[in-house]
Formats: sequence, structure tokens, C-alpha cells
Amino acid sequence: MKRKLTNIEINKQKWNKELNSILENKLPFFCMDFFVGIAMRTSLLTQINYARDLYIFFDFLVKKVNHFYGKDILSLTLDDLNALESKDLEYYLKYLNFYVINGIERTNDSKGKARKLSAVRSMLSYFYKNNKIQENVGVKVSSPKIPEKPIVRLEPIEIEKILDLSEAKEKFSSVFQDKYNAHTSKRDYAIIALLLGTGIRVSECTNLNIFDVDFKNNAFNVIRKGGNSVILYFSDEVKEALVEYLPERQNRLLLADRINEENAFFISLQNTRISQRAVENIVKKYSKLVNPLKNVSPHKLRSTFGTEMYKKTKDIYVVAEVLGHKDVNTTKKHYAAISEEIKMNAVKNVSLRNNDKNNST
Repeated sequence: MKRKLTNIEINKQKWNKELNSILENKLPFFCMDFFVGIAMRTSLLTQINYARDLYIFFDFLVKKVNHFYGKDILSLTLDDLNALESKDLEYYLKYLNFYVINGIERTNDSKGKARKLSAVRSMLSYFYKNNKIQENVGVKVSSPKIPEKPIVRLEPIEIEKILDLSEAKEKFSSVFQDKYNAHTSKRDYAIIALLLGTGIRVSECTNLNIFDVDFKNNAFNVIRKGGNSVILYFSDEVKEALVEYLPERQNRLLLADRINEENAFFISLQNTRISQRAVENIVKKYSKLVNPLKNVSPHKLRSTFGTEMYKKTKDIYVVAEVLGHKDVNTTKKHYAAISEEIKMNAVKNVSLRNNDKNNST
């Protein structure tokens, strides 16, 4: 009997097909060398994003830049790339404010512009290092300044409330009127407990399989963004939430006429692996009841976990490792405010005088 593909394997097939399609039908032939060169050090999803962004860049060149104007993208050569000037990249950043591609209007904020510039820079850097072009004009252009956004996280009292609501939502009939509550109560609580108790990404949550979880050792296996497999751990409280969900999950498997991906840990009402959008909606449903003014996503639960872990361990390297940050500076940036709070409280505990001595005089 042929083994069914997992959700991750299905996505990889889809992404490979899309990447090959873009390389063959939308990008100059020389781009193939670039993607072969980065294949071993970048994830498949990163490669697809690069391919999409480079298509937008080359589409801009043949529409707006004199040397490239009117040419067919597929006919462009590395000699054409040698004609690129830094001012063309600056014009490209301005162009990204609003443009039309394939008949669809697009806009970009500073973050979107920075990502698209990064794709172009990576390509130019690759060809320059391999002596395929004479100059790397990408280094001459500054990245757009991305405004810092405050880290949205739940306060301890909000954590308790969202857990209480999701755990016992059948008691809140006036709040939860949908007819599916009986089929999802344990699942929703298990999802929120897992996100809050481990800090995993929403994609890591939805891709979780039943055989990935080791209840004996309170451990589970996840595939990180870059495709690496790592073992993470959960508390007894999270374990209890997951174990209580298992009978509900088993009932869905037994009652369903058919089930796609029976190994999926979290199953939707449609008897499929639960989607990222569904998890986002679950988190939003409960968080809005706790604090309507906070726009809480699964990523905010991840930030909440990181905050609580840093407060308890005061070790930024441990937090970075558990969250899967490749660069500890990313973690430092996110939790800098908490670090300052810890330092302030530490200073308050330092006395200039010996209090015991003062009290005895």
C-alpha cells in the first residue's frame, strides 16, 4: 500500500513545482545559476520568495529603465546586468510604493521593500563573488528604514483568562453560540496551551503529527523554518491539555467517512489537518473576549512565551535556542525592554549602606 504524503511533503512538492515554473517561464536563464548556488544554504520557501521578488524586479527593469526597456525578461543576459546602476535600485524602491503586475495593483511598506531589495542584493552579490558581473551596485543602496513596532504580548492575568475561556468554553453558552463547540472544546484548549507553553510557530503547530509527540518525556519534534528538525519540551500542564484532547481526536477519526492525513495531531471539522488560518481564528476568538483592544495572533502567543521564559531564566541565549532564532540579536531586539526592566530591578537591590549596621546605631 502506497504511503500517504505528509502535509510537509505535499507543500514541498507544491513549492518545488512553483519554483521550477518561475525559473523556466519568468526569469532570465542566468538566474538558474544563482538558485543552484543558494540551494544548500536557504530553505525552499526562501528560494520561492526570492524567485517571486526577482520577477517583480526584472518586470520593473523592462518597463521603467532605459537600458532594459522593451526587452523580453527571458532574453536578458549578465551583460545586461552589468549595465545596472545604483540609481536604478533607488528608483525600484520608489516604484514599489505602487505598481501593477499581471494586471494586479500592488503596494509595499518599508518591510516589503527591504525584503525585495534583499533578494536583488543576494543575486548581485552571488554573481559579483563569482566574477560574473563587474560591480555589485547593491551595496551602494541603503535599505528602507523599518519602523519599530511595539511587541504585543499578553499580561499574566490575560494568559489565565484566555486559558480559562478555552478550557471551559462549554460553560459560556452566552458567549459561544456556534454548534461546533462540543467537537472542538478540547482541541482549542490544547492548541492555545501548546502555543503559550512552548512558543512554537503556527506552522509548526499545524504540521505536528501524532507520532511527533513523546508523552513519556514531555517532548515533541518540530520542523523549523529552515527545514531543520529539533526536539522541544512541554510542561505537565501542556501535557494534560494535549492528553485530554486525544479522545476527541480519536472520535473524529472513528466517526469520519474519510480522513486526510490521519497522522495530523490537530484535525479540523472537515476531517483534514487543521490550517494556519483556522488556528489564527481560534486565537483571535478567545483573545478578543479577554481584551478587545489587542490584536492577538498566534505569533503574539509566541512573544508571550518568550517574554515569560526570559523573565524566569534571564538567559537570552536559552530563549533564542527554544524559539529557534538563528541570530541571538533578533531575540535581544524583541526582549530589550524586559532586559532593561530586569537591570533596573537588580540595581534597586544594591545598597550603598549596610542596613543592619544602620539599624543597630
